[in-house]
Amino acid sequence: MSTEIPDPLEGFDATIHAPNRLRICALLDAAGEAEFGLVQNQLGVSASALSKHVTVLMDAGYVEQRKAVRNTRQRVWLRLTPRGRDAYQGHLAALRAIVGSSDPSL
Repeated sequence: MSTEIPDPLEGFDATIHAPNRLRICALLDAAGEAEFGLVQNQLGVSASALSKHVTVLMDAGYVEQRKAVRNTRQRVWLRLTPRGRDAYQGHLAALRAIVGSSDPSL
């Protein structure tokens, strides 16, 4: 009977790994939920570029959006899904394994 040690690189996620998508996940993980415009400002990208990245994350089931009218304008809030949070945390663990850090705060 052999017990396999899980490969820490299994959590590496190419969908999340793209720099702006990684930053989106990090922001949403910390904030819980954030308005589209805030995410756009934090990343310093155009609305269309952010929309493309969010669409990729939504298609993967990692991000969901909530739309509502605020001050007579349509607003969109973004948040990680439970699946997205798990994928993001797994990706961080894989990155730590790659760089050899045992400090989870990195």
